[in-house]
Amino acid sequence: MKKICEYMKPYRKLAILAPLLMLLEVSAELAMPKIMTYMINQGVGMGNTALITKTGVAMLVISVIGIFGGIGCLICASIVSQRTGTDLRRAAFQKIQEFSFHNIDTFSTPSLITRLTNDITQIQLVIMMCLRMLVRSPLLCVGSIVMAFSINAKIAFLFIFVVLLLAVAVFLILKAALPKFKMVQEKLDKVNTVMRECLAGIRVVKAFVRNEYEMEKFTNVNEDYKNTTVSAFKLMLLMMPTMMILVNGTIIAILWFGGLQAQAGSMAVEEIMACITYLMQMMMATMMLSMSFMFISRAKVSTDRLTEILDTIVDIADPAEPKLPAIVAGRVEYKNVSYRYKMGSGDPVLEGISFTAESGQTIGILGETGSGKSTLVNLLPRLYDVTEGQILVDGVDVREYAIKDLRKRVAVVLQETILFSGTIRDNIKWGKPDATEEEVIAAAKAAQAHDFIMELPEKYDTELGQRGVNVSGGQKQRISIARALIQNPEIIIFDDSTSAVDSLTEKNIRQAMKESHSGCTKFIIAQRISSLRDADKILVLSGGRIVAEGNHNYLMETSKDYQEILASQMKKGVMADE
Repeated sequence: MKKICEYMKPYRKLAILAPLLMLLEVSAELAMPKIMTYMINQGVGMGNTALITKTGVAMLVISVIGIFGGIGCLICASIVSQRTGTDLRRAAFQKIQEFSFHNIDTFSTPSLITRLTNDITQIQLVIMMCLRMLVRSPLLCVGSIVMAFSINAKIAFLFIFVVLLLAVAVFLILKAALPKFKMVQEKLDKVNTVMRECLAGIRVVKAFVRNEYEMEKFTNVNEDYKNTTVSAFKLMLLMMPTMMILVNGTIIAILWFGGLQAQAGSMAVEEIMACITYLMQMMMATMMLSMSFMFISRAKVSTDRLTEILDTIVDIADPAEPKLPAIVAGRVEYKNVSYRYKMGSGDPVLEGISFTAESGQTIGILGETGSGKSTLVNLLPRLYDVTEGQILVDGVDVREYAIKDLRKRVAVVLQETILFSGTIRDNIKWGKPDATEEEVIAAAKAAQAHDFIMELPEKYDTELGQRGVNVSGGQKQRISIARALIQNPEIIIFDDSTSAVDSLTEKNIRQAMKESHSGCTKFIIAQRISSLRDADKILVLSGGRIVAEGNHNYLMETSKDYQEILASQMKKGVMADE
């Protein structure tokens, strides 16, 4: 909880004021039975109307003060809990934005969503309860015992005995329940995972008529979540019958011993009733304290899960003294680069990669699935960091650049096309927020997107659905290409980003880029040799190594691997459009 307290510091004045206001409410509640006993004994019993009126007015004033304290405490606690939760959510979201791809791989997306929503909600609830119930309950409990002692010490000892028994019961119940609450949050992660996968791929589900399968899968994880939650709360529900047994037993004991003392003339009937009232107050306070501990137990799990995010060490960060190249040209050099995924088997994904891309050159990358093509280009903008070797951009190691400076120079069109809710213009301007209308249109024309955009009813103001669901795959790819081109970077990476585009459109994109971005160094990963035929240099990867390097004509003469890929594609008709 230390981490949570750090985020409560800006609101410490309200956090201190809340318990003080709660003290007013508790004091008012504790005073009432004692004052009522006095009024019955001295006023009603003696027929003193003036005392009854005076005491009644005093009770009314005390009640108003108590109400003021309770409402004030609720307002302060609500403000502190909501603002702390907002700050925690902002800090966690900001930390996620700083994550490297490796850090992102460590957490699943549904788990991150659960942590930013449900887990923080649990923490907010506990902060409110701590500022109210964890102050109110102990004060009311201790105060009730003190007031009971002021009436009758023998009966007051029963209060202490009951509290000790209840504390032992609560401790044992919470000890058994805490591991189950951790399981509850993990099961909720699984529910979110299944829901996200199904909703994100709902078109595939419908196309393959797998509704029943997905429904069964969701039902299984949902039932598992329900059963785990019920199991956890069953333990907590033991508190209520335990408490009621102790309360009723103690009331019987008070009536028994109080009745004996009343017969002996050492205790009045109204004092017996006051003791029962204080007992009820104490037991209600203890029950609320027990419930608070239940929520604290659950929130501890949520806090630990949130702390995992906040304490994650981002393995890709800015260097202490960032460097900039003397000449900005877009020259790239890989020097004996190797890479192993930290969460993988330990076998190298890339090994001994060395090549040079001169300014303005187009580098094609070809290879079978799993040969390391995407990893090779992801190392360039430091989406991952090399395990061994160096990558130089204009003579400076990429690890010596400030990340922001490096990624401004290196634009990436990723393999998975992601568009965001908003207009087409907004999505293109993602690459350059201050771009003019002319720059937006020029980038769209270079990406061969302008024509289809102009055919839409709202043109560039057309609203895209989540992930661009209302445009085709090829149209999404062209918008994402325009988003990269508008940056005017020195280096641009196309990670199989024209797979949904027909060959003629792809050829037009390449031609337009020669004119608009001639000085830009381009890395193109493609499945079709036709996409790479005009590249200045083609790298053929196999098993994480470069097995052939050169232009199309050179590889046709010297590389058996390249020839086999070409022959395979010609047999399948992939090259038929050339």
